[in-house]
Amino acid sequence: MGQLSEVAAHLDEYQVPRVERRLYQVMAQLAGTAATMAWDTGLQRRAQSYYLLALRASHAGGDMVFGANVLAGMARQMLYREQPQDALELVRLAQDGARSVAGPRVRAMLHTREAWAYAAMGRTAAFHRATTQATEALADARPAEEPYWIAYFDEAELAGTTGGRLLELARQNPKKHAEAAAGEIRHAVAQRGPEAGRSHALDRIGLAQCHFLLGDLTGAVAETHRAVDAASETRSNRVRTQLGELYPYTVGNSAARPVREARDRIRDLLST
Repeated sequence: MGQLSEVAAHLDEYQVPRVERRLYQVMAQLAGTAATMAWDTGLQRRAQSYYLLALRASHAGGDMVFGANVLAGMARQMLYREQPQDALELVRLAQDGARSVAGPRVRAMLHTREAWAYAAMGRTAAFHRATTQATEALADARPAEEPYWIAYFDEAELAGTTGGRLLELARQNPKKHAEAAAGEIRHAVAQRGPEAGRSHALDRIGLAQCHFLLGDLTGAVAETHRAVDAASETRSNRVRTQLGELYPYTVGNSAARPVREARDRIRDLLST
């Protein structure tokens, strides 16, 4: 916040065009970081304000690629708020605005947000098409050829995101999608491990849900314990929300002692 305020103060003064343009680019990235932080801690309105600031600053700074990234962040927020049509429109704006300048890694990320919206709407064919486009785009990515802020989007991120969306579909049709979701999430876990922090915790929670949907209580209990262990290492509000969504899966199997123990661990963590 201090850095963002300092940049804004510099922009209140006269700057030569080259410096002004760069300051706007820095403001966009700082505001984008602030938006993500606010969103991850559950401050949705504040996140929206920072996203809008980041979008305006990126346009003022002529950084259309980062502007697309901001729109993707806004779309993600809409998806978590169960507004997939709004999210899809934001992603399409991002794709149109950066079509001629975005690199393969950015394009892949945008395709996964598009796929996410389709999954939320139950449009499975469109989801698979967008996921295939993301995979193909990422295959063309080369190290150090795109902005540093998109470096996180790699094979593990693609697998984790795809697995999460397949999990959403599996909640409606476990037999058709649960095994595929579990496979993608396992791949993500193997690629990025505990050092991924929040993403690792979300992967573990998703994998536990997959096992419950598949009727594998032994695997579900084991993954639930791993999920609680991972969740205890992060303060992410999003992780706690997802852990709370795992809790009901343990309630329907209350007769089994191992499941009760796993449920108790979830409750204890969420109560702290």
